Amino acid sequence: MTAETSQTLDRGLRVLKLLADTDHGLTVTELSSKLGVNRTVVYRLLATLEQHSLVRRDLGGRARVGLGVLRLGRQVHPLVREAALPALRALAEDVGATAHLTLVDGNEALAVAVVEPTWTDYHVAYRTGFRHPLDKGAAGRAILAGRRPDRDLEDGYVLTRGELEAGACGAAAPLLGVSGIEGSVGVVMLSESVPQKVGPRVVQAAREVADFLR
Repeated sequence: MTAETSQTLDRGLRVLKLLADTDHGLTVTELSSKLGVNRTVVYRLLATLEQHSLVRRDLGGRARVGLGVLRLGRQVHPLVREAALPALRALAEDVGATAHLTLVDGNEALAVAVVEPTWTDYHVAYRTGFRHPLDKGAAGRAILAGRRPDRDLEDGYVLTRGELEAGACGAAAPLLGVSGIEGSVGVVMLSESVPQKVGPRVVQAAREVADFLR
């Protein structure tokens, strides 16, 4: 901690990060141990965060992330979209296909940014806000594979054909190494198969977006 930073705010943010990393919540005692502070400090931190709906405590006393975090999260998509647009534009122009950034939203994949190529006679219409199951389409499958990259991503990308639209195929690569964000970068095209050069180019674009977001 430096003289310019707030110790209390730092501890409050650490509480939120610890709670975000667990599915079952944490007790005051567990938080006290992880933060290295006494229980009284943890009680004060939780009470303040509860006032802003950023933390909630269940009947058993376990603290969890509160619904107030969702209000903050709604502002994340525009920021992520702006960061991704340069890489998506370059990808769309290079391969002549519609490029997209897709993020996890609950149990679905949500397209938050889409860029269409400017020089092709035709391309797949793929709109921002389009949703689909995570286990269908290259974008969703790439996100799932990104959870186990050593096992499911031998080439770094996923290919699919006709899973979301007849006659369309896609390639996507997950965003890796970005804390707090699960997503993928990909392209969708009207073709019998994805050209060999497209997969590695999609991986490159995903890395560029990930670098912007780190």
